[in-house]
Amino acid sequence: MSRIQARFEALAARGRKALIPFVTAGDPYPETTVALMLAMAEAGADVIELGVPFSDPMADGPVIQRAGERALKQGIGLTQVLAYVAAFRLSNDTTPIVLMGYANPVERYGVERFAVDAKAAGVDGVLIVDYPPEECEDFAASLKRQQIDLIFLLAPTSTQARMKRIGELASGYVYYVALKGVTGAGHLDQAAVAERLPVIRRHVSVPVGVGFGIRDGATARAVADVSDAVVIGSRLVELLETQARDNVAATGASFIREIRAALDE
Repeated sequence: MSRIQARFEALAARGRKALIPFVTAGDPYPETTVALMLAMAEAGADVIELGVPFSDPMADGPVIQRAGERALKQGIGLTQVLAYVAAFRLSNDTTPIVLMGYANPVERYGVERFAVDAKAAGVDGVLIVDYPPEECEDFAASLKRQQIDLIFLLAPTSTQARMKRIGELASGYVYYVALKGVTGAGHLDQAAVAERLPVIRRHVSVPVGVGFGIRDGATARAVADVSDAVVIGSRLVELLETQARDNVAATGASFIREIRAALDE
């Protein structure tokens, strides 16, 4: 059983919902990433999505674009991201880590090599934004050989045929993008999310996490009422980008504790 599946099953047995923060690897400072990851796990993060910096992040809004640009300027690429995960695993062998990014860095690295090295580092899942299910059979096979979960996005515009196809391939969880647009955009329509999730669950057997537009405890709690997990990224990255080095981990932990408390009310 994967760490991701084990974590979701343990949470379900306790009647709790998963909290999944997203941060960009190497941002705001390369030397703070591992400490930040450890602090968030200690504060109540159930899964950590670690963003792989990329120069053309088509699904990301200004906040996460800036984070990626800062990380790239400091030389952070896929090799460094895998090293962060390996360093995290020296202290934490239980919290699942999901790499989230784009196809270009993976293909430049080499798909099979990436899968092998990701497994060795301790990666549990991978979400590649621009690998639709119709075009990633080789990638899916490479990850499956390494027992790494392949996670897909679903959107308000996803057809039921697309949901069915993703339901056949996905493992770990699926990530429902609650808004049309990029990360950090718009106003979360909680009623629309509540209406959409039962449709998704008719086609998808793995847990469903919801992200985009969740910025505080109130919206996290509302989404948790209808989903299996809450994914929160832009607001966290926005908080971190103004912090001094010595305060990054503490700021991240404080934010996670706040959201965790709201989810557990």
